[in-house]
Amino acid sequence: MGSLMWVLEPDSVVTSLAPPHSLRSSPPLLPSMRLYGKKSVGWCLMKPEQCTMEGMAGLTYWSPNVNIFRDPRWGRGQETPGEDPIVAGEYAARYVRGLQGNLPGDRLKVAACCKHYTAYDLDNWSGVDRFHFNAKVSKQEMKDTFEVPFRECVMQGKVASVMCSYNQVNGIPTCADPRLLRDTIRGAWGLNGYIVSDCDSVGVLFDNQHYTATPEEAAADAIKAGLDLDCGPFLGIHTQGAMDRGLLKEIDVDSALVNTLTVQMRLGMFDGSGDDVFGKLGPRDVCTRSNQELALEAARQGIVLLKNHGNSLPLSPRRHRSVAVIGPNSDVTVTMIWKLCWGCSNVNCKNAHLFGDAITAARQADATVLVMGLDQSIEAEFKDRDGLLLPGYQQELVTKVAAASKGPTILVLMSGGPVDVSFAEHDPKVTSILWVGYPGQAGGTAIADVLFGTHNPGGKLPMTWYKQDYLSKVPMTTMDMRSNEATGYPGRTYRFYKGPLLVYPFGHGFSYSNFIHTLATAPAIFTVPVDGRHKNTTTTNNAIRVTHAKCGGLSLGLQVDVKNTGSKDGSHTLLVYSTPPVGHWGPHKQLVAFAKVHVPARTQLRVPINIHVCKFLSC
Repeated sequence: MGSLMWVLEPDSVVTSLAPPHSLRSSPPLLPSMRLYGKKSVGWCLMKPEQCTMEGMAGLTYWSPNVNIFRDPRWGRGQETPGEDPIVAGEYAARYVRGLQGNLPGDRLKVAACCKHYTAYDLDNWSGVDRFHFNAKVSKQEMKDTFEVPFRECVMQGKVASVMCSYNQVNGIPTCADPRLLRDTIRGAWGLNGYIVSDCDSVGVLFDNQHYTATPEEAAADAIKAGLDLDCGPFLGIHTQGAMDRGLLKEIDVDSALVNTLTVQMRLGMFDGSGDDVFGKLGPRDVCTRSNQELALEAARQGIVLLKNHGNSLPLSPRRHRSVAVIGPNSDVTVTMIWKLCWGCSNVNCKNAHLFGDAITAARQADATVLVMGLDQSIEAEFKDRDGLLLPGYQQELVTKVAAASKGPTILVLMSGGPVDVSFAEHDPKVTSILWVGYPGQAGGTAIADVLFGTHNPGGKLPMTWYKQDYLSKVPMTTMDMRSNEATGYPGRTYRFYKGPLLVYPFGHGFSYSNFIHTLATAPAIFTVPVDGRHKNTTTTNNAIRVTHAKCGGLSLGLQVDVKNTGSKDGSHTLLVYSTPPVGHWGPHKQLVAFAKVHVPARTQLRVPINIHVCKFLSC
């Protein structure tokens, strides 16, 4: 049996059938997921030779986005790995190594690009847009928050490119700041590659931000700051004029060309066709069974079980023979006895005209699945959110359907950012809540696998979910991460916010199994060797300067026993935090290590944890 794949277009609707193995092992699919993209990238059947592709990709990829998800309203937070800098840094390094490959010498499979450097996390909010925003950031928060993922991207991931952002940081456009580009990315971190602007960023610093008096000065400032490549026409138009006016030297331009051409050489673009294995890749190498299985597994692992009152999930195919599927993110019905009622025609849910059929279906069905949430009309690039509540009448639809439902009511949330669903968390008629993000091409199968228990969920939230009232205390334009008691500013993310306005904390997520942690081994005292001018100092009650310590290979070793007391095999993410000494101006707590382990039912696994002391236990 074939499986149709999809065309990725704005607001396209995907209709898919599960691969054969999933049809044998899983209940029928939920309605398929919505996918969004800027260009059509093709469609194919299960057989690779039947694949066709539209458009061509080059060898440079402007990915990953590793900005910190600082504010829950940010429309592009969905592109990032979340609010924690350590997670974002690890994600950045691994993402880049996966894209660029592990080739001999200095060769690259493709060139990745870590973006958007730096303190970029506002697109268009309350009359302020990214082209005019000046992010005011302290030195400490630049070092311990905003720079962390980019530093890891360059130093550990060995990325080929870094993109500077539209915004200013402390009054200077990032694409014209030599301290950020030349001194930090290339100097301190040792970038082996090129620095590129976000599209037309150099034009923005002149036309929108009026940072320089002439376009030639803007071109000269950007290139001398360390910018090598401009996405857009600005440097192509004005660089010669900058040289003619003596604002820029030929050697400055040559340096930028060397950095870009060197990456092209590393990609093999001057080698001729030859026997380059990557040059022969085509559609049949994309639409493979293994790649489709990877998409399915990624969707499964990304699902977070937020609530499961009375163990109402997983559903039983024997007891729940009819399921009402309701909500604006539901599209089609397949097999079994699905009863589809929209409830709302789209996520904006401007009226309650369609509620009646949805309520009737819930009264008749053995179980009800409400597929609600957001889409790119609510949160996207250049579209920050106004609030955290479900749009329009969605909350009313959930409440009324749950009250009428004959069986368990499961709320499935699609969104990139957090949603205030505290009403559903406290409603006993909403028995379970799943957050699925935007689960991609295999999302329907993945959700069905979790709902019916063929996959045991193990996802954890990568960001804090706040209540709506939190927003009144934190203007999106305020970059401070740390709280300020004098002004009533509550702070941001789990690292600095300790207030009551939480729906779910960072790292929250249940499983169908129960996992118990036990610290098996850990040193009672850890000694940090220092240079010859100081005596060794233990970390029991004292702190020392990192510059005084001998940090090479200095790690703290722990062993943690993780026991699965449930009846299902499952994966569990172990999160290890540190807390600074009392009175220290660091985070309230900071994630310093994490490990994902698969533990069979009723067994125990010992997990080794190594924490680099100078890197993760310093502020």
